[in-house]
Amino acid sequence: MITDGLLMLGVLLGLSCLLIVLERTTGWKLFKYVPGMVLMYLAGATLNSLGVFGQDDATRAPVGAVKDVLLPAMILLFLFDCDIRKIIRLGPKLLLTYAVSAASLFIGMVVVVTLFQGALHGESWKVFGALLASWTGGSANMVAVQDILQAPESIFGYALITDTIIYSVWLMAMFAAVASSPRFNKWTKADTSHLDAQIGAFDEEERPITVTSLAIVVFGSLFASTGASWVGSLLPEWGTVVNATTWTILIVSLLGLIIAVTPLGRTAGSTDVATLMLFVVIGQIASGSDFSALTQAPLYLLIGALVLLVHIIIMLIYAKIAKVELFSLAVASTANIGGVASAPVVAAAYNRQLVPVGVLMALIGAFAGTFFGLAAAQVMSIL
Repeated sequence: MITDGLLMLGVLLGLSCLLIVLERTTGWKLFKYVPGMVLMYLAGATLNSLGVFGQDDATRAPVGAVKDVLLPAMILLFLFDCDIRKIIRLGPKLLLTYAVSAASLFIGMVVVVTLFQGALHGESWKVFGALLASWTGGSANMVAVQDILQAPESIFGYALITDTIIYSVWLMAMFAAVASSPRFNKWTKADTSHLDAQIGAFDEEERPITVTSLAIVVFGSLFASTGASWVGSLLPEWGTVVNATTWTILIVSLLGLIIAVTPLGRTAGSTDVATLMLFVVIGQIASGSDFSALTQAPLYLLIGALVLLVHIIIMLIYAKIAKVELFSLAVASTANIGGVASAPVVAAAYNRQLVPVGVLMALIGAFAGTFFGLAAAQVMSIL
């Protein structure tokens, strides 16, 4: 058993290193179906379930302290590319489609979880709030909500499992739907002229990573994180949702949006470093999880599938009424459920020149996902 907190942190860092290297260098098909982040959770939770990690506060304290610093820094860095000016250029129809997609997931989560609340853990609303944060933003938003609400780590694994399986199935469905695009657009009587106007409107720029950029990204983000945490601890708390951690996340989120419209937002390496931080944060959460309670996982999967069904129904009704083409629906939905990693890929399947549309839709969620998750959690806790 590991009772040295620094050694426990070292093991989690070593696991993160191993999985990141394997995912990006081996080309194994395993990583197409199970992302490295999920494997990180599974590995950490397995070690904890086997009794490898000590349970006392002295052992856990170093890992918890590192996570408290890395989480806000990670969110800040993920928002460096979220230039609000480019998002506005998407136009009202594409933005409305994204908003309807996020709202449908919100409604579906609240309704379905309320119907099943009698069969769920008493604090499952926190876990489903974190899951919705992922489905309207991304993994960073999920762990942010988990940290703010202190969702039980023993059942948080259900959210990750549900997220991975539902996301994989949905991504395959979005790719399969490409061939049906003409028939779908004919059914909705969609006008695609607003998409034609977007083609060529965004410029891609390669940014080499240097020692200077890494210093800005790593040291700057950690300084911002600690500063935001200090300010957040001074602000008032309201209820179970608005606390010091909530203020910290809000501060770094707003700071990230401001940085994104400045030259600093183009600093190379921000997303790469944020991804490394995400693995460490997931590892800390996993180290507190225990697989002995996995018997409830099928119920969480059922709830996830029903939420997706509500999402589909609402999106189809909206598409018919607003005469929306399949591209916008597919990319908006994938930007929510899949995030910035998959939305551009789905966009490329329809039209490679519209890839930035998928990126920018996903970046909206990178900022808003945390607050969608917190709002849904608050509603579910009341119901």
